[in-house]
Amino acid sequence: MSCQKGNVSRSRGQKHQNVTAFKNDKYGASAQVKKAKTKVHDGVCQHCKDVLEWKVKYNKYKPLTQLRKCVKCLQKTVKDAYHIICKPCALKLELCAKCGKKEEIVIPLDQKEEEGEVEDTNRPNKGNGQKKEEEEEDEDFDDIGISNDECDSDPEAEGD
Repeated sequence: MSCQKGNVSRSRGQKHQNVTAFKNDKYGASAQVKKAKTKVHDGVCQHCKDVLEWKVKYNKYKPLTQLRKCVKCLQKTVKDAYHIICKPCALKLELCAKCGKKEEIVIPLDQKEEEGEVEDTNRPNKGNGQKKEEEEEDEDFDDIGISNDECDSDPEAEGD
């Protein structure tokens, strides 16, 4: 019997096989599926990375709704689902953030943070667009010797 515990010898192949592969965004991707697909699994070993990618691929990945407690520093700082160690502790102790073993980390945490800083400098900030325009206006007035600060103040108030 193939359903007996420990019976690993099987005489036939798989009885039912899927014709098409499973697609987690078959009927349009939800926001949760999109977010899970774009998530970078950093600070974990190769085995844990494969497990997390499998969970995303087959729609089993459930993101955290609240912070979890780190097993090393005992603070509520774990932000990623299925992780047991926060990022600072995992980086400092060089442990896998998911299983807690001292395995080789596939995508190091510090490498991702450095890439993030480089991306931030290349991208223009949306909120600073108006400030840049104001600075350009200031530069225009510098050519003729008048600044915006002098225009805004009352000349009568300065003379008194």
